[in-house]
Formats: sequence, structure tokens, C-alpha cells
Amino acid sequence: MNYENSIKFITSKDNFYIDLGLDRIRSVLEKFNNPQDCVKVIHVAGTNGKGSVCAMLESILREAGLKTGLYTSPHIWEYTERIRINGIEIPKEKFAQYVEQISQAGIHLTEFEILTVVMFLYFRDEKVDVAVIETGLGGRLDATNVIKQNLCAIITQIDLDHTDRLGNTKDKIAFEKAGIIKSGCPVITSMGFEPIKDKAEKENALFVFVSPFVNQKYIDALALKGVHQVENLALVLECINLLFKEISDETILEGLKKVKHPCRFQIIKSKKIIIDASHNPNGIEALRNNLDLFYPNEKRRIVFGCLRTKDYERMMNILFRPEDEILIKEFDYPNACTFSELETKSPVPLKRYKDLSQLTSDKLNIICGSFYMIGSMPELRLLTANFT
Repeated sequence: MNYENSIKFITSKDNFYIDLGLDRIRSVLEKFNNPQDCVKVIHVAGTNGKGSVCAMLESILREAGLKTGLYTSPHIWEYTERIRINGIEIPKEKFAQYVEQISQAGIHLTEFEILTVVMFLYFRDEKVDVAVIETGLGGRLDATNVIKQNLCAIITQIDLDHTDRLGNTKDKIAFEKAGIIKSGCPVITSMGFEPIKDKAEKENALFVFVSPFVNQKYIDALALKGVHQVENLALVLECINLLFKEISDETILEGLKKVKHPCRFQIIKSKKIIIDASHNPNGIEALRNNLDLFYPNEKRRIVFGCLRTKDYERMMNILFRPEDEILIKEFDYPNACTFSELETKSPVPLKRYKDLSQLTSDKLNIICGSFYMIGSMPELRLLTANFT
């Protein structure tokens, strides 16, 4: 099986769906001698910010000389982006080999379950020192939650998202996220929801509550921009202080300078473009706050697209202003909103996005609303890889 065929396999209708639960993936991992038990894991869950937390942690740990594994989702351009060792994506040929082995295991898995098994096999085989792993959806029944212990659990911001699967209140969602807390293993969070405290108490896990206040030198060093990153940074620094006291302040600052996390308030100054994968109301609110703070006087042109499974009416009402020029990007993905769907709910007039030539420097250009929309724009790939 080559890489192209492996992608066809995991994205086929038979696999490309969500079905939360741990029985199937546990059965497959058992066939491979439970690679997840050989990996030391920092496990990160939350509605927003978990990918940024993972990226910061991995960068600091790698700067400290550890061999790091990083598992995040979704990808933007290639599936291999999700699985990295020391910042380098899993080779396509190795990815395909693992997928072929899994396909022969005789147990049907979803797309995310397949990717999670690939990740655990790769990290075990390459003997990573520590893996920073982001949950896919929720926590309690997420495929990554097959680990028996973790170095610590981190729970980032919680908001209403995926309410059809995780519950329609923040407490219900917090309960699902708290499912990654393991017996005797600490949990670090900036969220004081009772279900998180209750789970920590039940598991005899140290509950570490973090306030979103950080020394300015760390904020200045951080390569990721945006006021919303301060709370994420506070969680990262607490994790390092708790688990890796031997890492020097100088190493932490260097690691923060080198963090790479494309399409998260990514500023391409030469083109006057900001690319931000905010894809739910909480993320869009953070984007709007950053724009208002850093670019209060700039005229704005917004390229927007999203999934109909999100609260897109609320997202548009948070982000769009009457004076903004709004371009809608339609894209080929299940549940992608059409122009007419967005037009019906939009508080302002909409136009259609055609290509990059529309993004002239007379305005600040913001591209946002969905990972999948950004991934459908190959014209952005070179910009995000070599941005200045």
C-alpha cells in the first residue's frame, strides 16, 4: 500500500465517520502488543487552545533535548502533519506501512482511530522520550484515551461545541473532557468546572488550577501571537514547572521562540494577510478581540467559510462588522456551508471568494472559519510555510 492508497483507505465512506468509544481501538492495539503502554504521555483536552498548548509544550521539551512525539488534529494540508517526532512529520512511506498493517488486523476502525493507532505504533517504535497528545473529540471516549496513565492531563478552555455528541451544557462537556484524568496523575487546568474537580478527587489526582497571568518575558518570547494565547501559555509553564523542573528558564524562552503552529493567527505581513483556523464561536471571539486590539484602525476584508455543524450564525455576528468586506469561500467537504446558507443568516452583505487576487493590500485580509476551508485553498500553502 502506498501513501495515496492509504489515504483513500482511511477516508473511504467505511471509515470516514465519528463513532466514539474505546472497545474497537483497544482490540486492535492488543494485536500490536499495546504500544500505548510504552509511551510517556502528556494528554491535552479542551474545546479551544489544546493544539496551541501541545505545540508550545513540544517545542520547549525538544529545546531541552528530549525526543518528542506530537499528535494533533486536524491537519491542514497532509495527514502526516498530525504525527511528528522532533517536529518532523512521519514519512509518507512509513505512514502507509502502518495503515496497511492496521487494515489487516481484521477489526473495523474509524479514520481517527486508524490515525491514533499509527501514532502509538510510530512513537513506540521510534522510542520517543515523551509524547504530547491532543484529543480528537471530547476526552472520555476519545480514541487517544486508551492510555492507562499519563504524566499529566491538561484541560484547556471549554465552550459549547460538538454539543450533539458531548452534551448541550458546559458542565456536560467538562465531564467528557475530564475523562482523560487518570488515577494518581495530576491535572492542570484553567477551568474550574465541578466535573473536573470531582473527577480529580475521585481519581486521587492532584488538581492544579492555573490563573491566566504570565510574566511578560514569556509572552514576548512566544512565537504564537494573540491575547488568547496567554491562558494557554500559563498552562504550559505550569506543566513544565510541575514535571520538568530541571528545564532552565533560558531553554523555556528559546522553545517559545521556536513554536510553529500554522494558521493560528498567523500573520503574513508582506501580503497583509492573517490566517486563523478559528472554527467555533469561542475561537472567533478570540480572533475578533485580537483584531480589535492589534488592528483597530485597519479596514478589513474577511474570507470566511465553515461547517453547518457549527453555530455559524453566532460566528458571523461576532466577527462581521457593517463596514467589512466579506468574501465567502465554498469548499468541498461534508457539511460545508453553501453561500446561500451563510447569506441567509449573515448580518451583512456577502460576496463570493474566487482567488488570492481579490486580497489586495488596501485592506487587512483575514482568512478564517474552518481548518477544512483553509486546507481547500492550496494557494495558501506556500504562504504559510514561508511567511514573512
